[in-house]
Amino acid sequence: MQNQEKEFVPIYIFGKRYDVPEELTIQKAMEFSGYQFIRSCGCRGGICGACLTEYRIPGDYRLKVVLACQSLIEPEMLITQSPFVPVNRAQYELERLKNQPAILGKIYPEIYRCLQCNTCTRVCPMEIEVMDYVAHAIRGDVAGAATLSFQCIQCGACASKCPAEISQPQVALLARRIYGRHVLSVPESLYQRIAEIENGQYDKTLEKLTQLSTEELMKVYTQREQEPQESQTWVPKFPHFPEESL
Repeated sequence: MQNQEKEFVPIYIFGKRYDVPEELTIQKAMEFSGYQFIRSCGCRGGICGACLTEYRIPGDYRLKVVLACQSLIEPEMLITQSPFVPVNRAQYELERLKNQPAILGKIYPEIYRCLQCNTCTRVCPMEIEVMDYVAHAIRGDVAGAATLSFQCIQCGACASKCPAEISQPQVALLARRIYGRHVLSVPESLYQRIAEIENGQYDKTLEKLTQLSTEELMKVYTQREQEPQESQTWVPKFPHFPEESL
């Protein structure tokens, strides 16, 4: 079977034209064009937020914000990247913080400057309701801010466009830290698992895992059960996996 010839399309990276195969992601198209990623590249799976990219299509007034590893190229697109977005990173001791009213506003008072323009939500590549979790933070609702911001990958797109100069990712991170440390109760199963580890229950399993090849480890990894994201009652079918499979 003969290979079909690849169709090439023009794109512009930092203002310079390159012809690249269609159906590539922006990240792969940049590498095809000769760019070597030292920064602006991490997981390549849409999780780390390192490949924040902006582009515009000629004739379209909208500036689009995406992750280069997750977005396909479009003909004639004009591409630039934001390798790092400086944010206001407050200093605090989590153990001294409590879930008290206005705690987020005390540490990040700039949240009260929010104009409710919704720019942060529009540019979020994860489609998070950023303005909504900032509103929860303003009201002192730590749980609400933590829950709505759970999918944040800290790319900084919202902070880079905010006219009120709010560092939304850092506000969200603080909310999740307070929520996890001071609001959520510690499940009994966690103490049970810690005791099992300290008693050496998993030592033999770990020793066997270290002796597996990369291919064998990948097989064990892909066979694992994954807990559903929205589940309060999920119980694994094989609670002692991977012990019984080794």
